[in-house]
Amino acid sequence: MSTDKIYNSIEEVLDIAESAEGKTVGEFDINNRLDSRGNKGGIGQVLEEGLFKMAVNSRAEADFVDLGLELKVTAIKENKKNDFSAKERLVLNIINYEEDYKDSFEESSFWQKNKNLLIIFYLYKDELDKKDFPIIKSVLHNFDPVDLEIIKQDWQIIIDKIKAGEAHNISEGDTMYLAACTKGANAKSIRKQPFSNIPAKQRAFSLKSSYMSAFARRVIDRQLIPSLFNVDELKSKTTLQLLQERFAPYIGKRVSEIAKLMEIPVSTNKAFNANLISAILGVKGTKLETLREFNKANIKFKTIRLEPDGIPCEHMSFEQIDFNRWIKEDWEYSQLYENFEYTKYLFVVFQYDEYETENKDREAYFKGVTLWNMPEMVIENELKSLWRTTKTILEEGVQLIPRGRGISNNLPGSKFNGVCHIRPKGRNGNDKISLPDGQKITKQCYWLNREYIAEIVKELS
Repeated sequence: MSTDKIYNSIEEVLDIAESAEGKTVGEFDINNRLDSRGNKGGIGQVLEEGLFKMAVNSRAEADFVDLGLELKVTAIKENKKNDFSAKERLVLNIINYEEDYKDSFEESSFWQKNKNLLIIFYLYKDELDKKDFPIIKSVLHNFDPVDLEIIKQDWQIIIDKIKAGEAHNISEGDTMYLAACTKGANAKSIRKQPFSNIPAKQRAFSLKSSYMSAFARRVIDRQLIPSLFNVDELKSKTTLQLLQERFAPYIGKRVSEIAKLMEIPVSTNKAFNANLISAILGVKGTKLETLREFNKANIKFKTIRLEPDGIPCEHMSFEQIDFNRWIKEDWEYSQLYENFEYTKYLFVVFQYDEYETENKDREAYFKGVTLWNMPEMVIENELKSLWRTTKTILEEGVQLIPRGRGISNNLPGSKFNGVCHIRPKGRNGNDKISLPDGQKITKQCYWLNREYIAEIVKELS
């Protein structure tokens, strides 16, 4: 039988939540849950029982059912810039593949359970026992109108994949703010889906960690984030459609033409491309990563330059590899998985209409943009193959072989699987790092093959 305390209003619940600010989570651990290492939902359960006097439950409806209010307890961290960031995504309710596609957004289990959230932030610190984590802030979360339109689009993307029998190919990178994260004891927790015989990973609706970081900074530090689009635009068009509209007037123009229109001097400086793109978007001088849509959705931009045959001039490089992390971590927590499962990319594409000659400088023209995230099938096949093969090589010891002017190695190269590979980045071969076995190697990055990139952007032809 439930022993829940009865609350008469949301304001009353919020008053109780705010009374905990400045205290530690351990002060509410009336059942010593935090002594158990295996209690994954520990801190949320501690506050349910010790602060709100509620019995722990897994009910489908909201926690404060009479008020339509759901309680969520989540961790934030303080980074080196003294900014707060979310430690992880905010997991909401489990996706029911068999039922959720039958409802409209307004009638959906997601919306009925999560339209009103009471979010309690506590500060996570590596050096502290979890009993000593301080409670920082309690806040009522209602989706603001602009965010809500994007959330609706995200929800529909997930539902459309279920309807298409593609639940097994859902990826967190498919969407902007609302994601379908894996949920279960491990990644092998699977469920039936209604329109395909292929089993799909169990997933839950969740708010991305990038979205939660922006929200935490707004409510705790009062940081305001400029937005590209307004609610009326988003009611009728997707983010990609709106981005394409902003860029459309410049398709076919040379880089120097666009720069002149934007009143930006042409430069080989790395910041030039970012400055040009922000100017095209109408937010000249604003860093793209600070814009609401880029910040909350974890969108990064990459410039691509194609040869006349539609193949990029170069393979696409990403971050430097931490080989010590690579050898220690499981696939779902790896550097490689995180970068492609949770990230969307805005590809800004230029193309040359002639090949390079010794006597002539080339100038590319603007071809278009696309929003891309790596498909789940590629993540779980080619990308995972790169991770697994590299991990095996690291465990056995990388073979470093002197070759003429340099040293080659047996890490997966550009012919490995047609999608991704490992190679050095930069001209200085003396810039070395240590491998797990103590050998020194030139700094390495992971790359996407230029032929694979050509396939992604060929739709712009």
